[in-house]
Amino acid sequence: MRKEKVDKKILRITELGVLLAIIIIMGFTPIGYIKFGVVEITLITVPVIIGAMVVEPAAGALLGFAFGMTSFIQCFGISPFGSAMLEINPFLAFLVTVPTRTLMGWLTGLFYKAINRHDAIGFAVTGLVGSLLNTLFFMTMLLACFWQIDYIQNIVASLGTTNVFAVAVAFVGINGLIEAICCTILATVISKALYKWFES
Repeated sequence: MRKEKVDKKILRITELGVLLAIIIIMGFTPIGYIKFGVVEITLITVPVIIGAMVVEPAAGALLGFAFGMTSFIQCFGISPFGSAMLEINPFLAFLVTVPTRTLMGWLTGLFYKAINRHDAIGFAVTGLVGSLLNTLFFMTMLLACFWQIDYIQNIVASLGTTNVFAVAVAFVGINGLIEAICCTILATVISKALYKWFES
């Protein structure tokens, strides 16, 4: 029994290391941000959500932190929008990119633990929740910290409203919907396979 617990712990540590490596690779290659014309889908949330479910909430937080750090690093000349945030206020740029993703990973793991469903429905619902939390936290912090930047004010002007919810929906657009669907499907399929492997 003791050996089985040790073996399972080693497996989980190994999986966490693999997921961290995947996040780093995705963060600095086109794999993490799939583009179809004007549509950009962020898929780095997938390994975060998987780790939060299959390993534990703390793993989700660690993976979310890694995701956030790759986003923050992109502010240094890789992402035009990120570079604009960094130029205005580096500390606020950090708040928008890192704590939001860390919290998303942790709360996703806690949600999965609370519903206690280790089936396709449990994985799918948690995958959707994780994706939505990522969008919610990121947009909330972004609008709170950078409401006055030209890009957001242009959206405000085009909408003719200062309603924060309307601006957030316009900012996220179709990207958010497609992203949520993709993350839910991928997180469900991969997490289900990994969970079966761990429990076998």
